[in-house]
Amino acid sequence: MKTKKSYGEKNDLNLKTLIALTKCFHSVRKRETTTIREGGLTLPQFAVLEILYHKGDLRICDIIEGTLSTGGNMTVVIDNLAKDGLVGRYPDPEDRRASLISLTEKGVKIMEDIFPRHVENISSIFQILEEDEKKTLVKLLKKLGGVEL
Repeated sequence: MKTKKSYGEKNDLNLKTLIALTKCFHSVRKRETTTIREGGLTLPQFAVLEILYHKGDLRICDIIEGTLSTGGNMTVVIDNLAKDGLVGRYPDPEDRRASLISLTEKGVKIMEDIFPRHVENISSIFQILEEDEKKTLVKLLKKLGGVEL
């Protein structure tokens, strides 16, 4: 019979907390992506369309920062979205070396279809929590992530 290895009460609790947080994240992410996949998009594609839908035309560097993505992957994602006619590129009038990425009509229509279902899905995921629990969770996650409140 295996005995449980201990690294001390505090360290064991830290490890247990990390495992619970990781399992929770994966579970929520899996349920979150349901409506995205049903809409025929990957998570990175949805992230690009979503930020453009809510923020307007952006440079690639702003999309990368806003979606917490990497540069190499983002170029491929945007190229694929452009091939599908969901986004377009045009020169940035403030910096001709840079391009702005914008949603096309087709991209807007897809977001108008998917995003309301995405919001409903997110609401169903978080309905298990009371409003004050959600606020506390946000505060704790920001604190743990070192994000300013």
